[in-house]
Amino acid sequence: MSKDASIYPATNDTIAQAGDVLARGGLVAFPTETVYGLGADATSEEAVASIFAAKERPSFNPLIVHVPDLETARSLVEFTPLAEKLAAAFWPGALTLVLPRKAGVKLSLLVSAGLDTVAIRMPNHPIATQLLRAAQKPIAAPSANKSGQISPTQASHVAQSLPGKVDMILDGGPCAVGLESTVVDACGDRAGFLRPGGVSIEQLEAVAGPLIYPDDAPDAPKSPGMLTSHYAPTLPMRLNASTHKDGEILLGFGDCEGASLNLSPTGDLEEAAANLFAMMRELDQDGYQTMAVSPIPKEGLGLAINDRLKRAAAPR
Repeated sequence: MSKDASIYPATNDTIAQAGDVLARGGLVAFPTETVYGLGADATSEEAVASIFAAKERPSFNPLIVHVPDLETARSLVEFTPLAEKLAAAFWPGALTLVLPRKAGVKLSLLVSAGLDTVAIRMPNHPIATQLLRAAQKPIAAPSANKSGQISPTQASHVAQSLPGKVDMILDGGPCAVGLESTVVDACGDRAGFLRPGGVSIEQLEAVAGPLIYPDDAPDAPKSPGMLTSHYAPTLPMRLNASTHKDGEILLGFGDCEGASLNLSPTGDLEEAAANLFAMMRELDQDGYQTMAVSPIPKEGLGLAINDRLKRAAAPR
């Protein structure tokens, strides 16, 4: 099949076809509850390498392995008591666990970017689950966009960002969460907080207790999404903007005058999270010098939103 980035409505037939593409080493973009993933066979070095090539992604940024069930996850990584507790509370769902790779397991070394750990999760989306079962392999799947650009929350975003680089795009409609998964190091007795996302700190601490926080910019990140400049639109970004200046286009939040688009006029962080990437993409257009963004509360999902915005606004 040629890589023409064709979009296919997700049906039983097209999902089965996509599973076959994955099993043969191809690339398939598919919906999850967080964002659209760019999937490849996680047991094939060549298939995983094709993800890095398609995304133009730095090789030291690990990928997340997606599995359809807990049994598959346990066959790939060593589950700690902490991991069992977190999986019971949040799987399937928007939580990725970083755990030790099992000895001798057939997973691409590129998945972990040279680390002895694997980032793994069970998505909470019927199309993703059906696809994973059809492929009969664990699937490595970062967000389905060119590295550093805005993450895709609709099938059309994938086609725009990765033209000619994907064998199939399964269309399952807009993603419900709209932010990538939260990533937690569960190798020890205490949870290490590596990346904000669809599961909040408050939810994690209610299950795991106080979290351990790493440095903001580690030299060799254990987690996807930890590069300083990431999720970046073409326009420079000015954060925590109370007003917008001449030459700026404003992405608002809450009660905000003059915004071209508003993440949530009512100040709902869940709504803002679901809208973030799609609205950033829509406002990233010619004719403006800067994208200004209204202040977002630094609590709950607001932490994840601010993390994404900080990385998007980082110098590059």
